[in-house]
Amino acid sequence: MNPVLRKVDAVTVRVPDLDSGLGFYRDKLGHELLWRNDEIGQAGLRLPDSDTEIVLATGLDYAPSWLVASADQAAANFVAAGGRLKSEPFDIPVGRCAVVEDAFGNVLVLVDLSKGLYVTDDNGSVTGVEEPGPADPTAY
Repeated sequence: MNPVLRKVDAVTVRVPDLDSGLGFYRDKLGHELLWRNDEIGQAGLRLPDSDTEIVLATGLDYAPSWLVASADQAAANFVAAGGRLKSEPFDIPVGRCAVVEDAFGNVLVLVDLSKGLYVTDDNGSVTGVEEPGPADPTAY
């Protein structure tokens, strides 16, 4: 059996608005802006020793997001193993997402990048999504 969780994709941090969040995490703590999507109230920042991102979000609580090959299949695996589905899998701009609880009540956000990765302009604003390559739809 292949492991369900591939790596930590991002750690989401709730902020009151993106500008104040960026003022703190980018301007004062020095994290580089990778992408900003004002439509969904999120911005991704680089962690220099990892490809895991800090995701500032105006509408989500603090949580780690785990990269999986398929959010739908990973959610089904959690339920089959004795966990609980907290949120049915749903579409996000870059793929699919589901929220589950493990057998101990821990909440996990499961994300696949089946639609690709954000494409940004020189300011980091999202301009679209680049489709994934044929070899590995979850590869960075």
